[in-house]
Amino acid sequence: MVLPREPAPTVCLLISGRVQGVGYRMWAVAVARRLGLTGWVRNLTDGTVEALAHGQSDAVTAFAQACHEGPAGYGVTSVDVKPSEKPFEGADFEQRATSSPGAQY
Repeated sequence: MVLPREPAPTVCLLISGRVQGVGYRMWAVAVARRLGLTGWVRNLTDGTVEALAHGQSDAVTAFAQACHEGPAGYGVTSVDVKPSEKPFEGADFEQRATSSPGAQY
């Protein structure tokens, strides 16, 4: 008997602190790809970084935790994680151009 799988979650993360101009997005892409996630990461004009992550629940949780810790030498002060209203349908995790806060993804 095969049990039905729960749909893979999609979450939106808003990362605050010293996270722009320091390679945070490249680091986030590498972590997400290593975890097998799809989605994207981008700078916002208010100085925060926004990410959308889609994949297996344990991988999404691991990504959110990694974003809290950040790479060595970065100053992450907070990570707000919310379920996304729509799933990501892409095939990779990518770095996107800077956007305004509240812009549609």
